[in-house]
Amino acid sequence: MDLTEINRRTALNVIAGAGVAGLARAQSPENSRSGEMIYRKLGSTGELVSAIGLGGAHLGRPSEEEAIRITRSALDRGITFLDNCWDYSNGECEVRMGKALRDGYRQKAFLMTKFDGRTKQAAASQIDESLRRLQTDHIDLMQYHENIRLDDPDRFFAEGGSLEALQAAKQAGKIRYIGFTGHKDPLVHDRMLEVARQHNFHFDSCQMPLNPMDAHFRSFAGMVLPKLVEQGIAVLGMKPIASGIILKSNTVTAIECLHYALNLPTSVVITGCDNMKILDQAFEAARTFKPMAESDVIALLDKTREAAASGKFEPFKISTVFDGTIKNPQWMG
Repeated sequence: MDLTEINRRTALNVIAGAGVAGLARAQSPENSRSGEMIYRKLGSTGELVSAIGLGGAHLGRPSEEEAIRITRSALDRGITFLDNCWDYSNGECEVRMGKALRDGYRQKAFLMTKFDGRTKQAAASQIDESLRRLQTDHIDLMQYHENIRLDDPDRFFAEGGSLEALQAAKQAGKIRYIGFTGHKDPLVHDRMLEVARQHNFHFDSCQMPLNPMDAHFRSFAGMVLPKLVEQGIAVLGMKPIASGIILKSNTVTAIECLHYALNLPTSVVITGCDNMKILDQAFEAARTFKPMAESDVIALLDKTREAAASGKFEPFKISTVFDGTIKNPQWMG
């Protein structure tokens, strides 16, 4: 088998595994456009959200004033899905987003944040702290952060574990939906889905890296995404450009990375924007997106195949650089 055929099969495995044969059924009749943005259903929740989400971690990079301006501009122009986490910049990212959500902006947002607590007590405390920082009485989607160890699913479902805090918070009206995230290895996500099945629990969302490198190395698109689609769990793509690291491969552009992730059956593609130029880039990707032909996906993945082989341009998979809970185990409780 020659390299051309190998490349084609890699691409077809991703396409078929995602359930998007031919001209990529990611753009189904359920999707709609309004202004600069595309809107998609959030899994089986019935919610309609922007196909591009604003990543919260990057709001810790500019000044507070600029972070507020970026967030409000995103909402004014049609982004509705906001991403954040209890630990980003030691809570400063949530504080800044909370300030941005004043003056009626909270009503424009579908607000998601994450927590690190592996015990009921730690998770409950972090949920309440996020509510205070974000200046809201409820969070639309709360996600279990950094599902990166094989025992993280067990800790989530254990007696006295995180799920008990989430269920109590949901009953109290503090949160609406429950999901999980992780960036390390699709095997850990796969195990979370299996343990959830054993507990007869259905997640509303799952967040994972989806980019043109992922297709070739520990592929979340190949191994996890098909199961999410089958189970009606909203697919949240993250690290489409990996903070610019993927661009250093000199194989693909930022717009190509965003289009690739949008072409998969994602509900939302979350991208970090630490300045207005990058925010404009996100809207340009949404504005110019069209379902990709099979040949275009093959060509794109052919360009990244060699660079992706070792995981060098996805350091969150092969190192601890992005692992907040590894560096700060006290966060887990």
